[in-house]
Amino acid sequence: MMMRNSVRYVFIFFLFFILWQIGSAALKNPILPPPTAVFCNLKEVFFSKIAIHAALSVYRIVAGLVISVLIGSILGLLMGFYDSIDRFFSPVIYFTYPIPKIALLPIVMILFGLGEVSKITMIIIITVFQIIITARDTVKNIPKETFYSLKSLGASDVTVFREIILPAAMPELLTAIRLSAGTAVSVLFFTENFGTTYGIGYFIMDAWMRVNYVDMYSGILVLGGIGLLIFLAVDAFDMIFCRWKR
Repeated sequence: MMMRNSVRYVFIFFLFFILWQIGSAALKNPILPPPTAVFCNLKEVFFSKIAIHAALSVYRIVAGLVISVLIGSILGLLMGFYDSIDRFFSPVIYFTYPIPKIALLPIVMILFGLGEVSKITMIIIITVFQIIITARDTVKNIPKETFYSLKSLGASDVTVFREIILPAAMPELLTAIRLSAGTAVSVLFFTENFGTTYGIGYFIMDAWMRVNYVDMYSGILVLGGIGLLIFLAVDAFDMIFCRWKR
């Protein structure tokens, strides 16, 4: 399975860069440099120019996602299992979820400054709702008879969570994390253009402003690589915690 997935990834990347090379040759415009030039540039400047930006971006994404997953999964599972908690939090979530979270960026920057906290906070605010709603709805879709049979044997709520709710909710939670990871990368790119001189989003936009398209595409490739690594990490967690699916 792993070998087949690796071959598929290599084939897709190879096809993508072949199309990129054809497009660059057909356009003959500096705005779309050939992939060979971008790869050579990436090899030359990664450690000297891009690595620090990529490292800070990874830190912001991972920190935001970890906090979002902890808050969202715990709250969502409790809302799904306990009706009283659901009745209390659901109106708040239904009211705040439709608000465009990116519009809160000025408020977040006023409250938390222009540093790391504001960027991580924005990732949390935007991604946590997907995880809460997914976790809550997954628990509510578990047949109640499953709980009753275990409770009738004297099981505590902790046992019910450990033996039924967590295994049943884990696949859907991992799907929500995948969706949130893509959202987090997009949010990070936007927030890194405000109040910072470090981050892969800043590097890409700075290269664009300097009309250095080779650097710009190098940053875009690194950003895509960060997203790919996060998705592969979630897939690894899927293989570890959801072995029963296979």
